[in-house]
Amino acid sequence: MKIANEFTVNAPVERAWEVLTDLEQVVPLMPGAQMVGWEGDDFLGKLKVKVGPVISEFSGKANFVERDEHDHRAVINGRGRDSRGSGNAAAIITTRLREDGDRTRVSVDTDLKIVGKLAQFGSGMLQQVSEKMIGEFVASLEAKLAEGDSAAVEPMAEAESRAPRLQPVAQPEQAPLDLGNLVRSALLEKYVPAIAFALAALIGIIVVLRRIRGRR
Repeated sequence: MKIANEFTVNAPVERAWEVLTDLEQVVPLMPGAQMVGWEGDDFLGKLKVKVGPVISEFSGKANFVERDEHDHRAVINGRGRDSRGSGNAAAIITTRLREDGDRTRVSVDTDLKIVGKLAQFGSGMLQQVSEKMIGEFVASLEAKLAEGDSAAVEPMAEAESRAPRLQPVAQPEQAPLDLGNLVRSALLEKYVPAIAFALAALIGIIVVLRRIRGRR
């Protein structure tokens, strides 16, 4: 199953790359997302999804398999599971930042493999959910870019040299991603946390770029 997303931000590509590769700035911009830590080269994260009164959680990890600093391109391997056992999934995600005048266009292509109850959902539903999350993320990203230059971030190589294999990350929990009217049928309301892997994959795309930047 393939899912494609594309968005544009009001910043030149180098400025957008700077913010998108700053882990501490980016994760809080993703609705419902929280960074848990690192395990080796894997980013560990979780995502909360709200459908009506029900809040469910999805956990996963991601690491990069290809990277091209010059072309601002990365290929990421992501995998995860629904905490209620509705299914698991794996994905290969390719992302690229491109100049668009004085703006930056970001493309995200996800090749998703799913098993369990998660497999009931078609690409149309996953596309709608991922677009909702991207829309909220871009709005927050635009506000962050408008703030101007942020404080200097400690070089990743130095941080990694002192970090244990599993490095906890102290971040406040975000409000869950509210799917609202996107999910209407009783079946989707029951199993929608499983489709959160598509969203967790998008988180992995951006936070893994932080690792790429640190290994230039």
